[in-house]
Amino acid sequence: MSDNGQDAAGGDEAKQPSLAIIRQYVKDFSFENPNAPDSLAPDAPQPEVSLAANIQARLRVEEHYDVELRIEVKANQGEHTAFVIELVYGGLFLLKDFPDDAIEPICMIECPRLLFPFARRIIADATRDGGYAPLMLDPLDFGAMFRDHKAQILAQQQPAGMA
Repeated sequence: MSDNGQDAAGGDEAKQPSLAIIRQYVKDFSFENPNAPDSLAPDAPQPEVSLAANIQARLRVEEHYDVELRIEVKANQGEHTAFVIELVYGGLFLLKDFPDDAIEPICMIECPRLLFPFARRIIADATRDGGYAPLMLDPLDFGAMFRDHKAQILAQQQPAGMA
């Protein structure tokens, strides 16, 4: 019993928010190795890799959110493409008893942070299986990505001529 006579099940005390991963899945995956075996020759230059990442989140049903981590990797050897990877890795999350203003940051920062190690492994395995050294992506700063996205939206909402 609490000091006011209500027990924890009585409903007067604040509920603790909880986050749970219900399911993780590969939604879409593509690995292209267009110039193999030439791109795999011992004298082939080391690929120059570029990375793009995006996050999408949407409410499915009450307290259940579908979060997708989209990663595109392009590797070039000079003017030629070594490989291209496109991965959409998703998760279904239960966000229970969070305040409304916390939902978006959790879906856009915390959920992709939980998904990223699995997406990273898929990409490393694909590059290894494609004949290259495993590509071990550095951790992504989802907090910075979220802040940049919010700043971009805010800048677009300002009237012309305002800076």
